[in-house]
Amino acid sequence: MARALKTYLTSIGFFDLAVAAPSMKAALEAWGVHRNLFHQGVAWETDDPAIVKATMAKPGVVLKRAVGTKATFQEKSELPTELPTTKVKQATPAKVSKHRRRATTSPKGEKAQKAAIIEFEKEKARRERARAREEADRSKHEVAEARKAKQRQREADQIQAQIDKARERHEKALADIQDQRAALDRKSDAE
Repeated sequence: MARALKTYLTSIGFFDLAVAAPSMKAALEAWGVHRNLFHQGVAWETDDPAIVKATMAKPGVVLKRAVGTKATFQEKSELPTELPTTKVKQATPAKVSKHRRRATTSPKGEKAQKAAIIEFEKEKARRERARAREEADRSKHEVAEARKAKQRQREADQIQAQIDKARERHEKALADIQDQRAALDRKSDAE
């Protein structure tokens, strides 16, 4: 059976990010981070009901809000246009007991949990497909750029060959003119 989803929170850049995921590793993957932010103390599990509710509604989807605001977490969040007039507390991880008991869930809660896990897996698959498409587009772009570079190099080589032929014809014509001039000078001297 798949593990129950938990809500994880971190701050990256100008946004607080939240995601419902079965594990810390899955949360890091969803955020697109390769370092262990949990070990560094920059990410943590949260039990805030508003955040948990928002993330469980869209498991596996990274929700964000501007850092330091109390706005709701959304898929697409805007930065505030005005600075707050009061000092804002920095978010800190909630203290969690090491021996936290699991709450018993009703059959209805288990169904919701299973549905949330399925949604998380679907979202994870969607993210992986999107990343694969981006990678394919990037490789297609690189191939097209390489093809264009080869074509430009061929055209430059052809132009250089034409320049070299023209230079040879010019030097030959110049040599012929100089030979004719020398012949005329000799003839002139002889007369």
